[in-house]
Amino acid sequence: MNTLAPQILLVEDTPDISLWLGTALRQGGMAVSFATDGVQADRCLQPGHGFDAVLLDLQLPGRDGLSVLQALRERGDAMPVLILTARASVPDRVLGLNMGADDYLPKPFDLSELEARLQALLRRPGRVKTAVLRCGPLALDLESGAVQLHGQPFPLTKRETAALRVLLESPQRTVSKEQLHAEVFADEATGLDAVEVLIYRLRKKLEGASGGASGKPDVAITTFRGMGYMLTLPAAQPH
Repeated sequence: MNTLAPQILLVEDTPDISLWLGTALRQGGMAVSFATDGVQADRCLQPGHGFDAVLLDLQLPGRDGLSVLQALRERGDAMPVLILTARASVPDRVLGLNMGADDYLPKPFDLSELEARLQALLRRPGRVKTAVLRCGPLALDLESGAVQLHGQPFPLTKRETAALRVLLESPQRTVSKEQLHAEVFADEATGLDAVEVLIYRLRKKLEGASGGASGKPDVAITTFRGMGYMLTLPAAQPH
């Protein structure tokens, strides 16, 4: 994975449009994640999400795009948001911009214009992506590769760090065994069992570093059967 690639969340409920845009943006050197409804989008955009910008449709099932935008800004998140919508009227545009959108592109639009506007948003001063990924007290410095827990060094092997990074880049989302294998082991002649062994070792290290009175690890790797793995904060959850 290109670690310098801008991380984009594409929120679009029409499969054909989502596939078209996602493919084009990836070909343009961006890393694209997808949300197909407003509830999923809001879940992806919780603190620590790691995205550099959002392409947000307004007409979404579950929760409309303006509601997602409002919640994002109320959390103090200033990440660039480019609205994509069939609502082309001036009042709709003004409403979106007043609620905190950075730009507004009515459908249908030309792909080159979308890419130009998105690049302009990514180049804005103060929009530099954080160099640290976090989950509760766990932090990974992207430049040095150093991992800390509660501000103290947390030694990991190179592969354990690579797996942790993949998990940290997908906050509140499961990461499949296949994705971990592709990003950590690349083209090596290893099977998916290698991922299970790696996650087991990483999980044990996190459990062994527990500092809470409850005995629960501060940060854990939770397995969702048939879906994958996710970093969670069990010590912060009520009994």
